[in-house]
Amino acid sequence: MSRSPWTLLHAYLHQILKDRNLLPLGQRILIAVSGGQDSLCLAKLLLDLQSRWSWELAIAHCDHRWRSDSAANADFVHTLAQSWQLPYYQQTATVELTSEAAARTWRYESLAAIAQQQNFNCIVTGHTASDRAETMLYNLIRGSGMDGLQALAWQRPLTEQIQLIRPLLSITRTQTAQFCQEMHLSLWQDSTNQDRQYARNRIRLDLLPYIQANLNPNVEKALSQTAEVIQADVDYLEAEAKALREQASEMSTTHAFNRQVLRKAPLALQRRAIRQILQQILPVAPSFNHIEKLVHLITAPSYSQTDPFPGGLIAYVEGDWIWLRNC
Repeated sequence: MSRSPWTLLHAYLHQILKDRNLLPLGQRILIAVSGGQDSLCLAKLLLDLQSRWSWELAIAHCDHRWRSDSAANADFVHTLAQSWQLPYYQQTATVELTSEAAARTWRYESLAAIAQQQNFNCIVTGHTASDRAETMLYNLIRGSGMDGLQALAWQRPLTEQIQLIRPLLSITRTQTAQFCQEMHLSLWQDSTNQDRQYARNRIRLDLLPYIQANLNPNVEKALSQTAEVIQADVDYLEAEAKALREQASEMSTTHAFNRQVLRKAPLALQRRAIRQILQQILPVAPSFNHIEKLVHLITAPSYSQTDPFPGGLIAYVEGDWIWLRNC
């Protein structure tokens, strides 16, 4: 296999990996490859950098079986892995995936299963600054708070042993397309990327181009940078909220917390601490309304209570304490 020329993108990613310590020397890395430009760009960059970092690389592909050509798509990625002399692993969906959210959940579960079976300690995906901008807009339109607006972290745990890493988060889709062209990489064109029934596609195909043409030509990088700033704020607030939650629960259990302790804290920390409490107890992710019901009890008269939460719990006030119990 001939050595690729060293480009500015090679140098840029090499520096990012050093600065952020994302993929240390000798790491066993499973690369999620769909066949599109972003994942192929990532795979080629890591392959070219492999000798400098002593990584062990492999390629994984998830076949959602959404399209009639999905098997051919998988064969395309398999052939690519063989040409690069990299191990190849594949997961094929056995049940119908009826939504983007269901497909995303299945995909990450499948990648984690492959990584665990084959002893990889990290999975990398080709998410870019463009994906980060789209996700931020999507979550903003849905009414997400700061946690949704931080959009796509550089890394997060998939399991206790496996990390999900996104090395291209400061690189735009325009840059990955240019790299693939320079490297003469053949791409798999996914027809669903042009299907406007999906909200994210409408953001990518219609909303972002409009903003670029009429408001800010660098909107993708601007939104990605905003997400980066918000992520640092969220990390700090979550740590402070955890300390507040532990202080409020110090003399009791996770099913009760001291409202006098919470009352002294700013509203932002009250909400985060309460959300953390509910995440431990409720069978579903707590909503804004769930959190606000408990916030109101911080200053409510004694013996006040809420209507039932999902799972049948109610919250009620008894002196300085807010208790959660089954109806």
